[in-house]
Amino acid sequence: MATPHDENNGTVSISRVVCVHPKIEQPHRVLSLSNLDRQCPRLMQLVFFYNNLMKNDLSLNSVFNSLKIGLEETLIMWYPGAGRLMMMMNPNNNNNNNNNNQSDGKLNLWCNNEGAILVEAETKARISQLGDLSQYNEFFENLVYKPDFDPNFSNMPLIVAQVTKFGCGGYSIGIGTSHSLFDGPATYDFLYAWASNSEIMKAITAKPLELPKPVHERGILLSSGNNNKQQLSKGSLNLPSSSNFYAHDEHNNQPIRAMAVQHLYQLIMQATAAATLLQSRSDEPSENNYQEKWVLKTYHLSAAMIDNLKRKYLSSIKTGSLPFSTFEVLTAHLWKARTKALGLSKEKVVCLQFAVDTRNKMVPPLPKGFSGNAYVLASLMMSVSQLLDHSSHELIIEKIREAKNAVNHSYVKSYIDALELGSNNSLPPLKELTLVSDWTRMPFHNIEFFHGRKAAYASPLATPVPQVAYFMQSPFDVGGVDLRIGFQDGITLSAFTQCFLT
Repeated sequence: MATPHDENNGTVSISRVVCVHPKIEQPHRVLSLSNLDRQCPRLMQLVFFYNNLMKNDLSLNSVFNSLKIGLEETLIMWYPGAGRLMMMMNPNNNNNNNNNNQSDGKLNLWCNNEGAILVEAETKARISQLGDLSQYNEFFENLVYKPDFDPNFSNMPLIVAQVTKFGCGGYSIGIGTSHSLFDGPATYDFLYAWASNSEIMKAITAKPLELPKPVHERGILLSSGNNNKQQLSKGSLNLPSSSNFYAHDEHNNQPIRAMAVQHLYQLIMQATAAATLLQSRSDEPSENNYQEKWVLKTYHLSAAMIDNLKRKYLSSIKTGSLPFSTFEVLTAHLWKARTKALGLSKEKVVCLQFAVDTRNKMVPPLPKGFSGNAYVLASLMMSVSQLLDHSSHELIIEKIREAKNAVNHSYVKSYIDALELGSNNSLPPLKELTLVSDWTRMPFHNIEFFHGRKAAYASPLATPVPQVAYFMQSPFDVGGVDLRIGFQDGITLSAFTQCFLT
């Protein structure tokens, strides 16, 4: 892996750190978060690389100031980004003891204008030294400002950004946003607005763009469930309790299962039983250790490769009339390849879960510009033997579509209520669980912080759950898809490469 780490010119030097406030101070207020927002209050980090700029003599000072002014402007509309997370009493409950939308002592957002963090940095390294920007590189971690983790979330900024000038005249902009603040589409809208407000090299006469107005109220995604406190650990995701898989359909009073929650609980029980059996036979510790070093790899699938994959597995369907989406075909192929590469025993139960955007699945639909977390997990489960030996690729694709279509208003409400009784435990690295997130509708590389220049690449850093597979648009290949996925060891990675690319 290319890295300038071992050379003096690989050092990244920070020259200033400033707190950026909204240009117009906003009234202080509490924004009630949904249970979807509370699941992962950590920073999700992305690094944008811009090289081959028309003006290689752009000063770091001018770029920094443009970004600062643009962020000040953007935070007027996106003011929650200048706030802080806090465990607090919901003021809506003070005068109405029958209000069940939010309970006391939960994580909410205090919009207090504390500000976002913007950092200026410089390195003598050249972007070309980093090699393939689509591949994760530990050096990238130096390109996003990382405030010290504080269990007291009220001290943690929700947005951090670092602009770094390279020795070649190129720039990186590394950005971290709290997952409790935005989901993927909302992050894209925020960054698009910020880039538009601070475009560097933009002509003075350029016509300002009309940007969608964000809607920060969580509305119908607020829980109607129990008044239990939801506590947070330093871990990645809070796990639901087994006792709250069901909610009632508001229309026909029938119980609706939060299938993803039920499947996850079953996997945890399976893993717990296996770990107990292993420890009874040996004094060796369990192999499931989230502190191990994860290997992150990006695979590029060209448009031609994707078409070949569709024809390979769905040869009975006429070309040009394929009823399945690229996501469905790739996800089925990924699930089979990952399961085979892990070498799981045939009697084990495995689960596929993937994120589904609920913005248009709620009744009524969430408003345009909704800025909170609106994704839930769809889920399907079967034995390894069923998946690898007794199910055609087409059948798996059909089950993926069925699971996606099962996500409706009632499912979402059931899912949110199931999270109400979350435990303090973080999600263990379950080999039997394949997690997929589709970023192809969020082409981050198209965001032009430098006017007229798309990013050479927008690279996600290591995420709180590194086993998640991300599908991303390729900036180099129209119709192509990049897959980023993590494994706990190189041997499994090599086996997956063989299974996935053949």
